[in-house]
Amino acid sequence: MSTPQASSKVPIMSLHTFEAAGRFPSILRFATVNPPPANALARRKRLAAGVSVLSNVLLTAGKLVAFLLSGSVSVLSEALHSVGDIVASMLAYASARVSEVPADREHPYGHGKVESFAGLAEAMLLIGAGVYVGYEAIARLLNPEPIRVDIALGIILVAAVWNAFVSRYIHRVAEETDSEALRANALHLTADVFTSAGVLVALLLVRLTGNPIFDPLIALALTVWILLSGGRIAFRTYQALIDRRLPQEDIDVIVSILRRHPAVLGYHQLRTRKAGSQRHIDAHILVEDTLSLLEAHAITEEVEDLIRGELPNVVISLHTEPFRHEAAHRKREHGDEIEPTPSDR
Repeated sequence: MSTPQASSKVPIMSLHTFEAAGRFPSILRFATVNPPPANALARRKRLAAGVSVLSNVLLTAGKLVAFLLSGSVSVLSEALHSVGDIVASMLAYASARVSEVPADREHPYGHGKVESFAGLAEAMLLIGAGVYVGYEAIARLLNPEPIRVDIALGIILVAAVWNAFVSRYIHRVAEETDSEALRANALHLTADVFTSAGVLVALLLVRLTGNPIFDPLIALALTVWILLSGGRIAFRTYQALIDRRLPQEDIDVIVSILRRHPAVLGYHQLRTRKAGSQRHIDAHILVEDTLSLLEAHAITEEVEDLIRGELPNVVISLHTEPFRHEAAHRKREHGDEIEPTPSDR
């Protein structure tokens, strides 16, 4: 039986009875839930990215004021992190718009990978901010300086609570629209919530003990968190850029449709990849040799529609082959044996 991506064996499915009049297959319809329209998803992506930009501009201004008033290196880490958030949010907004541009002559596969590039850029910004904060924290460890806590505490607390709400909203939209750029942006904002919590702990410890050493110590811990978050985002977006196959759950949906369809006798060379939120799928499907071109084409369109009904943002290319002819060709050229189902023996 075929594996999800490739196999030397061609899976065989039982063929549905053909109607006598037109010899056209009576095809079973599967109940599907149609995904939201593409234009509605695009509007949601743009709105979420716009909310993220506005939110980050306001929060960054507040954190910079808190740093200037307190002199805290952990607050500085928060301010720099938020500057990165502004750039990341702007990248997410721009990529959401560019990725919607339809395919053209020079870009026949569309512009979906712009989102992955934006996600990778966000990761680099996050890693750069982490390195700088780590440098400043080590400098403060070697030369501790007194800091002023009170005003910074209030600003960072408000920032943490606000970011918690915004990051949840962005993450929800990212999952609904399958946007890599928004997903990276949501992780960026989630990291902000945790770093803000760390800064609050540092400021409280300094206030309670009077010892400024807690400020750079917490900043170093935040550096590790920022670098790990940036690394996770970079790895995921890199996988999309080098055309890693779709997640296993998506593969399972495709394979299930191919195996259950009564007119599809088998399939092979199933290949998948992702460009931004767009899924690209191509495969060879095997049908009865005696079908007319119109009948085979109708089956192909039926299968494509079923896949589109289960997975959003799909571009499908199916190559239809005559079952017995392909079986003979594979045996002659590759030595593959057709493995019949029990009902065909």
